[in-house]
Amino acid sequence: MAIAMEETTRICNHWAIPSSNIDLHYAHCSRNLERCKVCGDMIPKKHAEEHFLNTHAPVACSLCSETMERELLAIHKGEICPQRIVTCDFCEFPLPAIDLAEHQEVCGNRTELCHLCNRYVRLRERYNHESRCTGIAENNEGSSRDVRAAEREQARPRRQASEYSRRRILFTIAITGIAVLLGSLFFKKTDSSQA
Repeated sequence: MAIAMEETTRICNHWAIPSSNIDLHYAHCSRNLERCKVCGDMIPKKHAEEHFLNTHAPVACSLCSETMERELLAIHKGEICPQRIVTCDFCEFPLPAIDLAEHQEVCGNRTELCHLCNRYVRLRERYNHESRCTGIAENNEGSSRDVRAAEREQARPRRQASEYSRRRILFTIAITGIAVLLGSLFFKKTDSSQA
């Protein structure tokens, strides 16, 4: 059975052609088809240039204008292109991949309060801190804000609470006295104008 099949068909490049039609097929192939130099497929001659442009011609990345083979374009845009949009690990802000390292250098130095131990922790150290945080507040370390506030308090002498209250009371009495004096002058003028 296989021998009979071989006698009745012959192979022309990609197709099995009946032996009786092989001469006509060769004429058709040589006149209308050509083999693509890149992929080896048989392409109609009138569509050969279109096939090359749509399948094999180098293309430019729309983000960075780098030229590459069409098959590599999807990988380039997804993983390699310096202008592809990525998000910051700390703030999830979308930005071009080329700017990510500089942004994360600044963004990772911001601090947030750990609600377990009441310490300010850099965002870049947050994951390590969370894995080893015991939840016990440590008083020996404080934030830079606490240190600056303590330095300001030491720089200016602290007033005594009683001295502060005494001055406040005297100021209140003085303001009240002035208000009473102005009020009495105002009422005297209105009484004299009515009489």
